[in-house]
Amino acid sequence: MRRGEREDAVRAVLGRAVAPVPPALYADAVRRGDRLLRRRRLARRVLWLLACAAVLAFAVWAAEARPWVEPPSRTTPPVTGR
Repeated sequence: MRRGEREDAVRAVLGRAVAPVPPALYADAVRRGDRLLRRRRLARRVLWLLACAAVLAFAVWAAEARPWVEPPSRTTPPVTGR
């Protein structure tokens, strides 16, 4: 099929009458869309809450553990000069 024939076929398909849509379909689609949006919004809020909790937990751990400070030596130096 050449380009011109394809374009004619597409125009013929688009030129046909639109099939009737059942009236309840719109209401179902709106209901499902609202439900999906609410779920996404809830999931996004839960993920933000978890991220904030993780940052807070890390900050508290870092303040207590001080991982940037070198730990004290566990052995004593040898005694010399006595």
